[in-house]
Amino acid sequence: MTSEIAGVKIPDSRLATEATELVHSVSTELLYHHSRRVFLFGALRGRRRGLDFDAELLYLAAMFHDLGLAPEHRSSGRRFEIDGAEAAADFLRGHGAAPEDVRVVWEAVALHTTPEIPALMAPVIALTTAGVELDVLGIGYGDVDERDRAAVVAAHPRPDFKRGILQAFHQGVADRPASTFGNVKADVLARFSPGFERIDFVDVIENSPWPE
Repeated sequence: MTSEIAGVKIPDSRLATEATELVHSVSTELLYHHSRRVFLFGALRGRRRGLDFDAELLYLAAMFHDLGLAPEHRSSGRRFEIDGAEAAADFLRGHGAAPEDVRVVWEAVALHTTPEIPALMAPVIALTTAGVELDVLGIGYGDVDERDRAAVVAAHPRPDFKRGILQAFHQGVADRPASTFGNVKADVLARFSPGFERIDFVDVIENSPWPE
């Protein structure tokens, strides 16, 4: 496995290596390569911003961030981000990680689809979201040098990625539609799940059991 891509060293500790093996074994090729790009793009954006961050923790958060989309989590009823965060936390605790490291990785995974808030938090949390935003949404595309983008994609290709990631999102949340209330995955179900009806926040307030 390449040890450095676009000038970013890939963490090769036992913890990082076992996380890679775990995620690769239970995930699809599309999500595996996406997760690696999230780390690389997050690290590149962090380098451009001059941020001091723990590369190993960023790598772990990136590798686990979409694990909640895997088939074994689809019946949990919870947001997939929480399933991924819990899986990451369990993995880290099982390897004797410090509680503060567990917390940072948990928050990075749990918040990676929540706009704006991660950017105001610890660098690992902010850069996990920054990597996701670049790879999925194109946010910050111009912040990464064209040669670095090309090196990342050469190492971890993204053929038909837009269609593929939307399909992965849909498959991951279709069996737990209530978990998309108030978050971006409701847009995925609205597009790809016939008959899906969003839970309306205003309706929830107006129909709450409180008497008026």
